[in-house]
Amino acid sequence: MASSEGFLTEEQRKTLKVASQNVESLSLSSSPKSPTYLLSEYSIKAPPAGGGGGKAASAGIAVKHVRRSHSGKCVRVKKDGAGGKGTWGKLLDTDGESHLDRNDPNYDSGEEPYQLVGTSVSDPLDDYKKAVASIIEEYFSNGDVELAASDLRELGSSGYLPYFIKRLVSMAMDRHDKEKEMASVLLSALYADVISPDQIQDGFFMLLESADDLAVDILDAVDILALFLARAVVDDIIPPAFLNRAKKGLPESSKGVQAIQIADKSYLSAPHHAELVERKWGGSTHITVEEVKKKIADLLREYVESGDTIEACRCIRELGVSFFHHEVVKRALVLAMEKRTAEPLIFKLLKEAAEEGLISSSQMVKGFSRLADSLDDLALDIPSAKTLFQSLVPKAVSEGWLDASFAKPSGEDGEVPDDAKVRRFKEECVTIIHEYFLSDDIPELIQSLVDLGVPEYNPIFLKKLITLAMDRKNREKEMASVLLSSLHSEIFSSDDIANGFLLLLESAEDAALDILDASNELALFLARAVIDDVLVPHNLEEMSCKLPPDSSGSETLRMARALLSARHAGERILRCWGGGTGWAVEDAKDKILKLLEEYESGGVVGEACQCIRDLGMPFFNHEVVKKALVMAMEKKNDRILDLLQECFTEGLITINQMTKGFTRIKDGLDDLALDIPNAEEKFNFYLEHAQKKGWLLPSFGSSAPDASLTQAAAS
Repeated sequence: MASSEGFLTEEQRKTLKVASQNVESLSLSSSPKSPTYLLSEYSIKAPPAGGGGGKAASAGIAVKHVRRSHSGKCVRVKKDGAGGKGTWGKLLDTDGESHLDRNDPNYDSGEEPYQLVGTSVSDPLDDYKKAVASIIEEYFSNGDVELAASDLRELGSSGYLPYFIKRLVSMAMDRHDKEKEMASVLLSALYADVISPDQIQDGFFMLLESADDLAVDILDAVDILALFLARAVVDDIIPPAFLNRAKKGLPESSKGVQAIQIADKSYLSAPHHAELVERKWGGSTHITVEEVKKKIADLLREYVESGDTIEACRCIRELGVSFFHHEVVKRALVLAMEKRTAEPLIFKLLKEAAEEGLISSSQMVKGFSRLADSLDDLALDIPSAKTLFQSLVPKAVSEGWLDASFAKPSGEDGEVPDDAKVRRFKEECVTIIHEYFLSDDIPELIQSLVDLGVPEYNPIFLKKLITLAMDRKNREKEMASVLLSSLHSEIFSSDDIANGFLLLLESAEDAALDILDASNELALFLARAVIDDVLVPHNLEEMSCKLPPDSSGSETLRMARALLSARHAGERILRCWGGGTGWAVEDAKDKILKLLEEYESGGVVGEACQCIRDLGMPFFNHEVVKKALVMAMEKKNDRILDLLQECFTEGLITINQMTKGFTRIKDGLDDLALDIPNAEEKFNFYLEHAQKKGWLLPSFGSSAPDASLTQAAAS
């Protein structure tokens, strides 16, 4: 019986078999083509039926789309050959969901589905902060400075070193005094060796910027940060001028500005502030000068024996007295003169120290200068000392570690061209000043200066006087100020005084290397000179114009102005070194009161003026003005105004002293009104009279307390 549908030929069966095999292999290799899609590429058609029958009803239809059920009906299957009654399901169909078996020998990890996992990108700065926190914690535990420095070098990232400073100080601020002291010691050890000076300043500026945040967590953060600042200045790792520069970069109301003000006024402006600051946290870095000299002598002797330059430089650095390195230079040169075979080694050490920046140029010059000044004494032990020294200087200059200006014949300070003459004058000055400090004989000193016969060198004498006094006790400082007043009235002109102080201000940085609180001492001398009418405020303005704005001299001038603008500045500055001319200020007030009472009761103007002159305290004449005005109010006797007029006309009471006296009355009007009801009315009358007579500075009259004095000091 003929079938209505054809059968597959042998060739078609082979084709179908090959297609099925390809489908299986491609399926296992994750081909993007589905098995059913591959089968569809092969159009397998049934051939026409044999015999006399026509074409089958389904002829030309692909075999894969035809299924014959047991009932003989033709069933259309679903897409991909799946489903349908009487079908076996689609090719490669399974009963459950397919999954990969990792235990299967044919398991391929590449067939696992991909999964994107999010991860955070690490910040290099955060990593650095964590690393330095660990270094700091370890340092606080073991106190090993060398290990901390080594760890910091190995960490690298030198651009982040300001963050290390900020982290170190902020961690120490919240701990005991021991850790605060350790932090300061570590900063000094790392300075210039591991951390550059600019990075030190950047780190402290970051601390000042974050002072408000630190104050939230640390109760006395401002005071502690101020002490860290002061300690950094004392340790010479940040310059004093940094404080002013940093203040300009901070909001005026910030805690950082408060910290700067406390550091400047409470710590750095106090007498002997360096020693006080160093010992604030119980530090033990302070050693006496004699101990330092002994250590220098020992390390130089060991160096000559061993020849180890690196070790010698390390020992010099560990001394921690950069302001005293001129002693290293001087002793090294003396050793080279004593042991001629040691000269090459000494020169090698000094050259290495200069190139490393261990010994500054100014300290090097200072060491050579000190040796030059002591050649006469040295010649007693080394007869050829002068000849040897003259041979050492050109070598040092030619090798580049001694400033060439030292070898010039223009005088070591550049005051005059005749070097030999200046040197002799300085030697004579030192002798005269030492004798004065012992005898307190001002007339004898003045006569000695006159005998020298070189009035053009008066500024040099003033510089030498103040320099020697700054490095001595308060007694000698007071004697120097008293001497200046006498010299001004006898043989020194105002220009001599002003030029002498200008020389001091120009060399303020060098003085600070030798005298730890030189800037503060010099500011007091300047302020005292103004109070004593040896200088006038205008002199300060002239000096300021001749100095670089960011120099130590300019900073010293600003300190002097601040001292002068303070309330009751005259009395405070007068007592800064223990008081005036040998008798108490209270005694001076009693004498002033008595001479005014005598004059008011019928005395002679000339006699009263002579009594004021005999007081010998021109810097305290504002007290005469004050007591005279009070007496005029109490006695209702305006005759005292005639005395003030005479004193002003003679120049006995200057316009500055007159203004100061009126200012003090103005400030105390409220208290005066309790005893003198019409005090304000009388004062206004006296004020109008004084202004008509020209007694007062034009700036007088501001509503602020001491405004005239402040303005005068600022000008």
